[in-house]
Amino acid sequence: MESDDLEARMRAGEVFHSMKLLSGAWTVIRADGRTFSRFTEKRFEKPFDARFRDLMMTAAQALLREFNGIYAYTESDEVSVLFPPQWDMFSRELEKIVSLSASIVASAFTHAGGEAAHFDSRVWLGADREAVIDYFRWRQSDATRCALNGWCYWTLRKKGVSVADATRTLEEKPVSFKNELLFQNGINFNDLPLWQRRGIGIYWEDYEREGFNPVRNEKVMAVRRRLKIDDSLPMKEEYASFLDGILASAVEGRAIQ
Repeated sequence: MESDDLEARMRAGEVFHSMKLLSGAWTVIRADGRTFSRFTEKRFEKPFDARFRDLMMTAAQALLREFNGIYAYTESDEVSVLFPPQWDMFSRELEKIVSLSASIVASAFTHAGGEAAHFDSRVWLGADREAVIDYFRWRQSDATRCALNGWCYWTLRKKGVSVADATRTLEEKPVSFKNELLFQNGINFNDLPLWQRRGIGIYWEDYEREGFNPVRNEKVMAVRRRLKIDDSLPMKEEYASFLDGILASAVEGRAIQ
């Protein structure tokens, strides 16, 4: 058998290898922790743990840097990283993007935490800036919902309520019921840290740094770029305006101020 023929037949079995992201679309890569309910229960404080938050921020920054993204958002055990329409890494090959992004997030989390953790990855495509804004508003809404449910569930569990009874108590209950449950236990949901209720954003910003020009033998101010961690994100329309500024900056090729 000719080696070229054999290779051609074997390559044909790589059925997803030729799939590429739609050209000109905004791209979001979302990585989620695999079986993290079990992974976190014995290792971190519930419902929120600052150490776990920091590990997720480390993972988000790693993917943002490695893939040259423009905005990262993390809540719970997930990371969403945004890329502009002109982004062309790996020639937009889906297989490489999905596999490597999950690998980067998992390795960054594992290295920082000192224990193996697994993530899966998926891709979301948006046709325009409005769709991108809706995506991140959706994820922030999920963060708020999960935070409320998590605080209610673990408040009951820490009072000795069983898993089944805590789940049954909260099942299909409205937001007002859950807020009242927390209030009766001395917790005002609106007073909890913003990062728990709204998630955390990470994006690039320009800043000035003092340097030295050896030719002119003088100090000079140089513009540099760094990642900014925002744990006090706005909500709703204010969040939409904030995101639109980031998107506009990405299209124009500059960092947000």
